[in-house]
This record gives sequence, structure tokens and C-alpha cells, in this order.
Amino acid sequence: MARFIFITGGVVSSLGKGLMAASLASLLQARGYKVRIRKFDPYLNVDPGTMSPYQHGEVYVTDDGAETDLDLGHYERFTGVSARQSDNITSGRVYRDIIARERRGDYLGATVQVIPHVTDAIKQFALADQDGHDFILCEIGGTVGDIESLPFMEAIRQLRNELEPLQTLSVHVTLVPYIAAAGELKTKPTQHSVRELASLGIKPDVLLCRAEHPIPDAERQKIANFCNVRREAVIPALDAPSIYSVPLQYHAEGLDAEVLRGFGITDAPPPDLSAWNDVTDRYFNPEGEVTIGVVGKYVGLPDAYKSLNEALVHGGLANRVKVNIKWIDAEIFEGEDEGEIVSQLEPMHGILVPGGFGERGSEGKIASVRFARERKVPFFGICLGMQMACIESARAAGFAEASSTEFGETREPVVGIITEWMSEEGLQQREEGGDLGGTMRLGAYEAKLSANSHTASMYGGATSISERHRHRYEVNSAYIEPLEKQGLVFAGMSPDGLLPEIVERPDHPWFVGVQFHPELKSKPFDPHPLFAGFIAAALEQSRLV
Repeated sequence: MARFIFITGGVVSSLGKGLMAASLASLLQARGYKVRIRKFDPYLNVDPGTMSPYQHGEVYVTDDGAETDLDLGHYERFTGVSARQSDNITSGRVYRDIIARERRGDYLGATVQVIPHVTDAIKQFALADQDGHDFILCEIGGTVGDIESLPFMEAIRQLRNELEPLQTLSVHVTLVPYIAAAGELKTKPTQHSVRELASLGIKPDVLLCRAEHPIPDAERQKIANFCNVRREAVIPALDAPSIYSVPLQYHAEGLDAEVLRGFGITDAPPPDLSAWNDVTDRYFNPEGEVTIGVVGKYVGLPDAYKSLNEALVHGGLANRVKVNIKWIDAEIFEGEDEGEIVSQLEPMHGILVPGGFGERGSEGKIASVRFARERKVPFFGICLGMQMACIESARAAGFAEASSTEFGETREPVVGIITEWMSEEGLQQREEGGDLGGTMRLGAYEAKLSANSHTASMYGGATSISERHRHRYEVNSAYIEPLEKQGLVFAGMSPDGLLPEIVERPDHPWFVGVQFHPELKSKPFDPHPLFAGFIAAALEQSRLV
């Protein structure tokens, strides 16, 4: 029988519910329990796939092809449990499915309402695919009081009544602000947030109180009194020096013990935190440092490249070095000023061009590839970054008008839209002018590696790998031969040999481009081999300059 932990937030957004859910799940997992985490998003988009990175941050992609909230990336990185389609739901998806059923006549003429139809759909989502898990953590997006989240709150209230008394638990994340002018921590926002939650019929069992200053025992007792919880259930959550410190910090404050107590579990085994101790030791005690220049188009919002940022950190952990990331707007390289490119990129020990969509910044990315190729600086191209590497090589080979059809008509379509490809489900087909949402090559696909390639060696000699994709444009296989004559080796291809997956340069210290997104599978205790290899090459570069 799975136990359910419902995680809500109040006072303000961005309190770190996702990180809290991931940390709590990892602590329960460290005690030997099987966990799964789910995210309820109240917005009306069916999924975040068509949302601007500036609006929502990155889109996280699962093995089964779901475009999901970036919090699922935290869940995977902290627990190692692969997320899937059934772990993220939005109001838009709920309403889309209900309206489709109504149009088919599935409700037999009944009036379709928020209660019971919407709330029932949310409950079904929460209860689905339990797979023998001990704990299922459900994070509700937004804050208490949001109009959009009311159906989710009502569904939680109903579930807490319908399931067994010791089968559910509510954790509420709130803010305890420090007012500098008064020199005091203020508990009133937390009190009001809990009162708002109680007005919806949900009594929190545990309060996680975010604060910039330590919360004295007297204030914890005050919160407990006014919010009707035990003092031990008021868990301080101070700002941490690293997100990878958070599980250890929450354990020290007694979060996992209090949650287990709420379920009546008093004989749980102690957690094995050795993996987290090793991660934090490597993070806080590096033996060197490197600087990586990430040349992208969404650099104004770090969350747009959240998994990429963490994967670079993981590469540093693998090599026990600190990774300094310099975010560089690709558009600043769009002009003719070669000096700007040199001044920005010359101090870098490695250059990474990440994925993205659209023409803006593309010429700046191509200029970055050229700099890395000519100066022999370690280069890593991901998705669009690999495509830019192929276009740059084509131009170097004499195809002056080489470009991508994504950017408009071109006489040399080195990169073009893909309208059909093979998957485990069979032939997939898309129309060039069709819907944008959910129509890309999404999820895990196999790639065959050249046995003697540099990339294969980083994968431990593997000849077949599975990585996650999110793109609708591919490198045109008609250009493989001229590109290989220019020195670019196609080291990985789709199983049918039609779609390029990996390129590399044997004449370069470290030059790799991949069509997939390896950052989505990297974890602090299991860094992705490509990021570990890239940072190792950057470390070697740092010793040469």
C-alpha cells in the first residue's frame, strides 16, 4: 500500500517545493523505501512544450517522450528514478481530456462540472501507476489561494478523506521573512498561509519554513501553537550553499523522521547518506577549477538551462574540480567584430553551445564553433549546437551558403526538418505546417556508435546507447560525405543509419556534437560520461594556458 505525501506552498512562489520534494524523496530512499514523485501544474497549457523558456524555464523530457516541468529534473537527479508521462499533469491536460470525453458522449448526458469530473480526474492521476512504491510524493504547483490550483486542493482534500487514516500526509512550505528594519523574523505570513490552507479543508502535518536567518525555538513554538502542529513538525529550511547540501540539511533538521512519524512509522532504518556525503565533499573541496563558456540564446534566465547547468556541475564532481560557468549571449557575436569573440572566448577552458529554437543567435553560435575548432579549445555541441557545428564545417568546406531550413530558405540545407522517423512504436510522421506541441522527435532513442570513436570510449566502449531527444530538425545525411572530407566524423547514427546522432573531430583535443540531450540523464552521484569527459578536457586545457 503506497503512502501519499502532498506538498503545497504558500505566501510566495519560488520557495523550492520541487527541491524539497526531491530532497525528502531521496532521504526516504536512503532509508530503503521505494519512492516516486509527481507534479501537478495548475496552468492551462497541455504541457510546457510550447512555452517560452523565459516564461517557464527549461522543458524536461522523459524517456517516454513527455515534455514536463523542470522540477521533474530535480526529482530524477536526486533519486535516480526515471520520470515518465504519468508523473506530470496540468490543468490543460485534465480539461482537454474531459472535454474530449464529453464530446464523445462518454458522460451519457450528465452535466460536466469541476466537482466531481475534474477532481476525479486529478485523483485518478495521483493514484495511477503505484507499482509497489512505498511513498508517492505529489507536489502542487503555485501557491495556496491561487484560483487555478483550487481543483487540485479539493482533490487532495477528498483523497485525504477517502484513503486510510495513516496513508496520507500534508507538507506545507512557507516563508518566514526577516524584516531588517525591525530586526525580527515574522511568523504571521506562515500563520495566514496555513489558515488559508485550512479553509480549503486541508490541515498540514508538517511545516517547512524557508528563512534566511535561523528560527529560534521560541518562534518555532509560536508557529506550532498558531498552526496546530507539533513544534518538531516545524522544520527550519535555511538557505543552503548548494542544492546538493539540502538533503543533508533537511535530515539534520529532522524532516524525514517527522514525516515517518506522521505515518506512524517509528522503526524505520537509519538513512545511508554516504552518496550525499561524497557529493558534498567533492563539491566543497575541489582540487582545481575550470571556466566553461555557454553560448546560448536564453542566457538571461538560468532556469532555461537548468539541467545543463547541473550536468556541468556533475562533470566537475566527476573530476573533483569547480566549474565556473560563464553565460554568453550568442547575439553579441553576430557582428563583424572578431575582437569581441576573442575577448569573450579566449579565457574559456571549454565552449558549449546548447540546444535552442529559431534563428536568433545562430550566427553567434556558428562563430563560437569556428573559434573552438580553430583554437583547439574543447567544444561540446548539444542538439542545435551539433547542427551549428555541422553548418560551420560545411562553410569551412566551401559551402558558403550552408544553413538550416529552420532559419528560412537556403540553397545548402545542411540541416532540415524531419517529417518521419522510426521509433519503438513504428514509423512516426509529422506535417511540416502542423501543430508545434508534442510533435518533435521526443524521448529516448537508440544510437549506434562507431567502435573506434572517441565518443564510444567515453561510454566505456559501448556500441549502442539510449539518449533523450527533443528536436524537429536533423542534419541532412546528403552532406555526410563532404563533411567527413573536411574532418568531421559521424561517430553515431540512428539504428537505420539515416539520422546523424554524434559528430566528433579526431584532429581536435575534444570536439563532440550530439543531437540528443545528455544533460537530462546526468546525476550528481552518476555524472553523464560526456560531461565528465568534457570537463576533463577543459581541465587539461586549463593546464596549457
